[in-house]
Amino acid sequence: MGPVRNAHHPSRLPIMLVAAAVCPSPPLLVPDVATGAARELDAARAACADAVGLLAAARPDRLYVVGAAPEGGHGVYPAGSPGSFAGFGVDLGVRLGEGRPADGDARLLPASLAVAAWLLDRARWAAAPVEGLAVDETATPDVCAGLGRGLADSAERVALLVMGDGSACRTVKAPGYLDERAEGFDEAAARALGTADVAALLALDPELAYELKAAGRAPWQVLAGAAEGAGLDGRLLFEDAPYGVGYFVAAWS
Repeated sequence: MGPVRNAHHPSRLPIMLVAAAVCPSPPLLVPDVATGAARELDAARAACADAVGLLAAARPDRLYVVGAAPEGGHGVYPAGSPGSFAGFGVDLGVRLGEGRPADGDARLLPASLAVAAWLLDRARWAAAPVEGLAVDETATPDVCAGLGRGLADSAERVALLVMGDGSACRTVKAPGYLDERAEGFDEAAARALGTADVAALLALDPELAYELKAAGRAPWQVLAGAAEGAGLDGRLLFEDAPYGVGYFVAAWS
C-alpha cells in the first residue's frame, strides 16, 4: 500500500481523496444476522446503499475499506480476503471485492470489514479495485491521520468506505450501559461527519471514545487524514441510536 508519487509527472491529475462513505459496522446490518429484527435497520441499509452508490459515481481508481479491529489487530487485507458471520450464528461468508488473496494471506476479515464486504457485494461493486485496512481501535489520532494520508497518496482518485459506530452507551440497555457523556460525543461526531469537518474529527478524544465503546473513532480519524486538503463537502444521510448505539451514514464528495 505504498504511496504512488507523481512528482515527475506534472501532466497527471493531483493525487487525492475524491469521495468517502461512512457507514455503521454492526453485523446486525446484515439481515441474515439480524433475523427477526432485520427490518429495524432498513433505513440504515438504504442510506448505506446510497452512500456506496455515491462512491461509484466518483469514478475512483481504488477503494479502500477502513474499519476498526481489536487492540493489536492492525493489518492490510487484499482484494478477495474472506469474511464470515459464523461467529454470530449464521452460515454466511463474504469476500472483500474480487479476486483471491495470495497463498498464506487469507486471514479472515475483522467484523467491521466483513460488514463492508457485504455492503459492497449487495451493491455489486465493480467500480474500482478494493483493499481493506483494519485499524487498531486504540491507535492515536496522529497515527490514524498518518494512515489516511498514506491512503490518499496511493492513487490519483482514491475513495474510502469507512466503517464504524458511535458510542455504545446511549441507554441503560446499550452494550456499555448508560453514560451521560455519550449523547454529546455522538452529536459532535455526527456534526463532524455531516460537514466533512476534518479538524473536528481529529479532535475526538480517543480515551473518551474508548470509554464509550465508540468503535468508529479510529476509522473516522483515518478518513480525516485522507481528506486533508481535498476540499470535500459532507452530508449526513442517516443518524439514529437503535439498541443504544450511535449509527451514522455520511457521504463526502
